[in-house]
Amino acid sequence: MNLQPWSHECSAGFTLRGWHTPASGKPVLHFLHGNGYCGRVYTPLLQRLAEDFDLWLCDVQGHGESDHGGRFHGWNRSAELAVEAFEVGRGIFGSAPCFALGHSFGGVLTSLMLAQQPQLFQRAVLLDPVLFSPAMIGVMALSDVVGLSRRTTLASKALKRRSSWQDRAAAHAALHGRGMFRGWTEEAFSAYIQHALKDSDKGAELRCRPSREADIFSSFPKRLWPSLGKVTTPTQVLYGQRSYPFVAKSVARWCASNAQVSAHVMPGGHCFMQEQPDVSAARVVHFLLQRD
Repeated sequence: MNLQPWSHECSAGFTLRGWHTPASGKPVLHFLHGNGYCGRVYTPLLQRLAEDFDLWLCDVQGHGESDHGGRFHGWNRSAELAVEAFEVGRGIFGSAPCFALGHSFGGVLTSLMLAQQPQLFQRAVLLDPVLFSPAMIGVMALSDVVGLSRRTTLASKALKRRSSWQDRAAAHAALHGRGMFRGWTEEAFSAYIQHALKDSDKGAELRCRPSREADIFSSFPKRLWPSLGKVTTPTQVLYGQRSYPFVAKSVARWCASNAQVSAHVMPGGHCFMQEQPDVSAARVVHFLLQRD
């Protein structure tokens, strides 16, 4: 997979970066990663998708190659900035039709992009998007008011996350098959070790600071459900059989209230596409290109 770097000095005052494949006339697939990851962590999935699509991978603020950018600008603004960068860069693909794909945090950002820019993408697939229920958002908003937001389970776990190792081999040994990486293919885990870490004076260090991961886990998209109601792009949500219970409930709620949205359960957990990249890619192609 031939990837070329791109960068965009965004209107929020920092530089977003990412990767794209050379324009070949194929349809274009815009991809957004999950919290704490970056686009190239999904290399096994993306290699399979590159057979049918030209790819545009955007690393969100504080992730991958993108600048940390100071304070986290929030979910809604991150979605706007991803659109901004794509609008500037997508000219290289000419008039090829555009599709969208996002995982977890990136799946929610993609849904916000669909609400903000209904004409931008022809179809979209969201991979296990963390669609917080209205009740969860209410609790998070209250926690924010009383200053408890960084004590949410996921945020406090992120803050305790180790961020550096002697070298990549030590990181590989420490993380392999554990926690969120359980069940990942060797290829997918190797992509994480290669692309989610950078060389530093500490050895091998996470590109995304645990504090930035916690910023995201302790915040939430504003007006999420009104935005989900506005989505007119045909969208399929693929979610893991063993994912967070709230994901299935929220997806069912969204499907019931929006005729453009459908869902399909995938074997595996929250990162099912890292456990079964072939099956996941086939499902994405099936929906986006309406191919068997």
